[in-house]
Amino acid sequence: MPIEPSTFPVGREDEIALLRDATIRLRAGAGRVVWVEGEPGIGKSTLVTAGADIGRALGCQVSHGTADQLAHPLPLGVLFDCLAIRRHSADPRRAEITTFVNARRPALDLDDDATYGAATEMAVALVDELCTTSPTMLVIDDVQWADEATLDACRRLASAAVHLPLLLVMSCRPGTRRPAVARLRTTARGRDATRITLGPLDQAAVRKLLTELVGAPPGECLRELADQTMGNPLYLRELVEALLREDLVEVGEEAEVRQPGSGSVPRSLTAALDSRLSFVPTGTINVLRAAALLGGEFAVTELAVLLGRPAIDFSADLQEAVAAGILVDTGQRMRFRHPLIRQALHDGMPTALRTALHLDVARALEAASVEPQRVAQHLLAAGVVGDRWARRWLTEVAPVLAVRAPGLAAELLRRELDHDLPDDRDRAALGLTLARVLPATGEPGDAVVRARQALAVCVDPADRGHLHWVLARALFSNGQNNAAADTLHRALGAPDLPDAWRARLLASLAMYQRAGDGDLDAADATARRALEISEAAGDVLAGAYALTDLWLHHSVRRQHRRALDCADRALETLGTAPDHLDLRAYALHGRIFSLQNLSRWADAESALHEVREFLRRAGRADDTTSGVTAAVLMFWLGRWDDALAELNAVDQNTSASTYRGLREDGPGWLWHGVAALINARRDERVRAGAHLRAGADRPVVTVADRENTDFLQVARALAAEQDGDRRRALDHLGGFLERRPGEMTLTHQWLPGLVRLALALDDRAAGRAAVHACLAEATAEQEPARAGAAADWCRGLYDGDPTPLRAAVAHYRDTGVPVELAGALEDLAVVLAEHDDPAGARATGTEAIELYRSFGAAWDVRRAGARLRQLGIRHGVRGARAKRTAHGWDALTPTEHRIALLVAAGRSTPDIAQSMFLTRRTAQTHISRILAKLGLRSRVEIAHAAFSQHPTEIPADR
Repeated sequence: MPIEPSTFPVGREDEIALLRDATIRLRAGAGRVVWVEGEPGIGKSTLVTAGADIGRALGCQVSHGTADQLAHPLPLGVLFDCLAIRRHSADPRRAEITTFVNARRPALDLDDDATYGAATEMAVALVDELCTTSPTMLVIDDVQWADEATLDACRRLASAAVHLPLLLVMSCRPGTRRPAVARLRTTARGRDATRITLGPLDQAAVRKLLTELVGAPPGECLRELADQTMGNPLYLRELVEALLREDLVEVGEEAEVRQPGSGSVPRSLTAALDSRLSFVPTGTINVLRAAALLGGEFAVTELAVLLGRPAIDFSADLQEAVAAGILVDTGQRMRFRHPLIRQALHDGMPTALRTALHLDVARALEAASVEPQRVAQHLLAAGVVGDRWARRWLTEVAPVLAVRAPGLAAELLRRELDHDLPDDRDRAALGLTLARVLPATGEPGDAVVRARQALAVCVDPADRGHLHWVLARALFSNGQNNAAADTLHRALGAPDLPDAWRARLLASLAMYQRAGDGDLDAADATARRALEISEAAGDVLAGAYALTDLWLHHSVRRQHRRALDCADRALETLGTAPDHLDLRAYALHGRIFSLQNLSRWADAESALHEVREFLRRAGRADDTTSGVTAAVLMFWLGRWDDALAELNAVDQNTSASTYRGLREDGPGWLWHGVAALINARRDERVRAGAHLRAGADRPVVTVADRENTDFLQVARALAAEQDGDRRRALDHLGGFLERRPGEMTLTHQWLPGLVRLALALDDRAAGRAAVHACLAEATAEQEPARAGAAADWCRGLYDGDPTPLRAAVAHYRDTGVPVELAGALEDLAVVLAEHDDPAGARATGTEAIELYRSFGAAWDVRRAGARLRQLGIRHGVRGARAKRTAHGWDALTPTEHRIALLVAAGRSTPDIAQSMFLTRRTAQTHISRILAKLGLRSRVEIAHAAFSQHPTEIPADR
C-alpha cells in the first residue's frame, strides 16, 4: 500500500512560502494576484490546493473552483461553482444571482442580451462584498478551460485585487492561445502580481517524493525508472502506484523494483495508466468511457441520461472506479482523479465510436433540456456535418446560442453552412444568425459575405428585411458606410417589405446618410418618414430609433431645445420595457449632451446619474460609453481627476463601444482626446503624447468620425504650442473654422483658443475668421446658450473690448462651468491690463489662476502668468504654485476624500459606486489612487487612517 504524502507538495517549499506570504499579507488587508503556470501534471493543482489550505488555516474565506474543458461550458459556470452560487443557496445574495440568470432568456431581437453581462457584474460585486466582511481567497484552477464570461470576471477581479482584501490565485497551462486567456494572463501578471512558474522537480525532490510514496529511500533501479518521468510529479505518482498495485516493489532499508528486467514493470506513463485501468471490470470501463465524454468532472444525473439507465444500475461501477483511484467523489459531482486518465479513456476509443458517442451525448442532453451550450460542445467534438437532427437543433437554437456563446455558435454555423445544405430556408436562417454573430467575434468582413449568401436564397419578405438590416450593420462596422446606405436603398425598393422592417431600415438609413456624407436634409426626411411608418405599424424600435436620428439632426442645427424634446420622446416611446437597452442608453446620453449645450450643467450631471441608475438596474453598470460621457462632462466641470478616473475605468473594459447596437470608434477617439488634453494642460507631456499616438491609430473617414476627434485635435494644437510652434498649433485649430455638412462638432468651445493664438501671432485674418465662425454658431442656437457666450468671448478678445468678455464671464459663472470661466477670466484680465486697469487685471487674473490651480492646469497657470507679466501684472502668477500636494490626505480630491470615508465605514465598492453614481470600476480606480496618495496597501489601512485623521466625518454603517 502506498504511503500518503505530506500535506504540502514535495519540492515546492519556495512556492509554498510565496503563497504563505501572500496569505499573511491578505490577513493584513493587502490583496494581490498569484499566477501559477506549468505543464500538465507538474503540480499546479496540488500547489493551489495547498495554498487554499493555508488560507483556511489562517482564517480567510476561501472559495476554490476548477475549470474543465467540457464540464463548464455555460457562461460563468466556473465562477459560479467556485463561489457556490446555486439556486437553492441559503445565502440570499447567491440565490438572487441564480434566480436572475434562470429567469431571463435572451430575447430574439436586434439588441444584444445583457443577462450574462449583468450576472458577471453581480458575481464580481458578490466577491467585493465578501471582501468587506473578511479577507477572501479565490482559487481557480486550470483557467485555460474557463468560459469567456468567467475569464472576463477574473480579469476584473485581478485589476481590483490590489485594493481589496482579495487574494486571487489562478493556475494555467503555458502556451494557451485563446485571446481571453492571453488578456487575463497580461492583467494577472502585472507589476504587483506574484508569478510562479513550476518546473520539473529536482533530483533531491524526486527522491524525497519516492521515499514518501513507497515508505523507504529508493534503490538504483527505482531511481532510474523514476528518471523517465522527467521530474513530473503526476507521472511519477502514477508510475509508482502502478508498481505498488502489481506488488513489484520490495521495501527494506531501500525500496527497489522486483525483477528489474521483467517486462511486467511499466516503462512509461501510458503503461502505468493502462495498468490502473486493467484492474477494473469491463462494465466499469464502459461506464468510465461514457463519463469521459462529459469532461473531467460530471454529474451522475447527466451520465444516467447519456447511458439511458437509472443511476442505481451503474452505482457499483462508480464505486469500483473510486476504489481503483480513477474517480473522486466531490459531493454533488464525480471527478476523474487525473486529467490524463480521462484523456486516455477518451482517446482510447476509435474515432468513429467517439464521434457517434458525442452525437449521442448531444441528443441525450437536448432531450433532457440541458442548456444549449453543452449540447453545442458535444456537436463540435463529434465533428458531424449534415446530420439531420443536429441541423434541426442548430436551426432552432442558433439565435439563443449566438447570444450566449458567439464563438461556439459561429464555428458550428460555419461548419454547417459550408456543407451542402439542401433546404434554402435552413441556409437563409443559419446564414442570418451567423451574419449577426460575426461582428461580435470581430469579423465584420465575413459577416458581409455570409449575409449576402443568405440573401441569395432567402424568400420570406420579413427575413429579407432582417438580413438587409444585418448586412448594412456589418458594412458599417467594416468601415463601408456608403455601401451600407446603398444596401438599404435597394432593400427599401422591395414592394413586399413589411412596414415594421421598412421603418427600421429607414431609421438606419438616416443614420448612415448623416454619418457618411453629412446629407442632413436627406437624413432628416428619411428619419421623419421612418417615424411616420413606425407609428402606423406600431413598431417601438423603429419609432425610437427615428427620434434619436432627429435628436442628432436638431443638435447639428444647434436647435438644442428641440433635440432635447426628441430624446425625451424616444425614451417615452421605449417605455419601461427591458428591451432595446443600447437604444435607450443612447437616448439618455443624448439628453446629457443637449443639457450641456443649453448650459444646464447641473441638470446634465443629474441626467448622468439617471443614466447610471438605469444601466445599474439593467445590469450594465460599467457601460463603456457611459464612462466616456461622464469624462467629457467632468472635463468641463473642472473635475479632471474624476474625468481621468472615469477614463481609466473605461480603459479596463474589454466590451466594445456601441452606437445603437453598432461597433463605433467615437468613444475611443474621445477617450484618448480627453485624456490627452487633460494631461497636456497639466503639463504631463509624456502621458499626453502616448494618448495622442494612440488616437492617431484609426483613420478619420466619415463626418461621424471627425466630430469625435475634436479633443484630440485641440490636444495636438496644445502640444505644438508647448513645443514653441504656435503656427502649427494655429493650423491644427484651423479645422474648426468651418463645420462640414451634417457635422455635429461643437466648434464654438474651441474658437476662443484659436483667437488667442491668432492674436499672439498677429494673424488678424485668422482671428477674424474665428470670430465670424463663432458668431455663426451663436446665431444658429435656438436659444442663447454656450455658443452665444463663446461668441462674446471671441469678440471681446479680438476687439480688446472688456464688455462682451464680462458677459461671457457672467454666463460661465452663473451656469457653473469652471474650465470655460477660467479661460474667459484670463483673457478678460489681459484685455483689462491693455486698457490700463491694473487692479482689475490683477484681481481677474488671480481668480483665473486660482481656478486653473483647482483642477491642476499647470500649463495654463504658466501661460496666464507669462501673458500678464508682459503687461506689468505680477501679483499671484508664479507658475510653481500650481503644483499640488502629491501625498497625504490633502492630496485627495473631494471625490476621493468622500470615498475614503465610505471605505472606512465598511461600504463595499458596489455600494460606494451606487451611492455616488459612479461605475464600480471608476470607484475602484479612485480607491487605487487613494492608496497611492496615502502610501497605503489595503482598505483596512485606509479605514485605520480615516479613523485617525477624520473620525467625526465617517458616515454610520448601514
